[in-house]
Amino acid sequence: MTPRFSVVAPVFNEEALIQEFYRRVHDTMELLGESWELVLVNDGSRDRSPQLMDELHERDPEHVVVIHFSRNFGHQLAITAGMDYARGDAVSVIDSDLQDPPEVIADLIAKWREGYEVVYAVRATREGETWFKLWTAGWFYRIIQALTDVQIPMEAGDFRLLDRKVLDYLKEMREQDRFVRGMTSWVGFRQTGVPYHRFARKAGETKYSLSKMLRLALNGIMGFSFIPLKLSTWMGTFSTILGLFTAIVLTIVRLGGHAPLAGQGTMISLLFFIGGVQLWMIGILGEYVGRIYNEVRKRPLYVVREVKQGKTG
Repeated sequence: MTPRFSVVAPVFNEEALIQEFYRRVHDTMELLGESWELVLVNDGSRDRSPQLMDELHERDPEHVVVIHFSRNFGHQLAITAGMDYARGDAVSVIDSDLQDPPEVIADLIAKWREGYEVVYAVRATREGETWFKLWTAGWFYRIIQALTDVQIPMEAGDFRLLDRKVLDYLKEMREQDRFVRGMTSWVGFRQTGVPYHRFARKAGETKYSLSKMLRLALNGIMGFSFIPLKLSTWMGTFSTILGLFTAIVLTIVRLGGHAPLAGQGTMISLLFFIGGVQLWMIGILGEYVGRIYNEVRKRPLYVVREVKQGKTG
């Protein structure tokens, strides 16, 4: 029998938290009084997480689905795999590190019952975050909203609930460089937010390094905007105007009988500036070309080594 609700959770090196995460999801979902499943996606964990996930499946085969990737494919693809395998009428996505409390899923479901098809959790307060993380996160959302047509809610991550009809459209979107929260906003439907308190990590280490955060931001911008490509036109126009202005000034100076400007330093600076702009634009173009190349190869988004299906009745 198809479960009423699905909870999707990517797992990467969370041996210290995975059993507590399961317990809290179990207690939250049982209170709802309807059928449910928990889809755990092992994203190439190198600790004891895979064994603990298998134990959870053996202990509770009625509810626990375990998907083992063949290697680490990344957080966004682990979410994608979980959504691909989820069978519920409403599917919640949540990280397994317990920074996002599973109890909030009940609040998301309550909004879904009111008729909303996308319910995203909004971080009203954030515990244990550095000022740098908070500052960069704030600017990340502002830049995304400024450069794209997709209005991604401020302080909303991947913790959200999706109606089955929304999920079916997302499953048709198979781009390689994924930004799930942007894709969710792009499909539209009736959306609303639920505020919650985000806790500090209790154990383990954050899986989003600065480089991964930058890559995610790049996926968000380039996946939903062509403005970076238009920068080359704008910068080219600016350089042309700057060159013409410089030529006019030098001509006036010479016609006025003054000695030619010594300007070697200025010329070198301008050459470095123009060369840097050109290389920057080539780099942006290369990012888009690389993404086109990824799509043309038609490789699968992820590779599953093993699936242990639940038996929700």
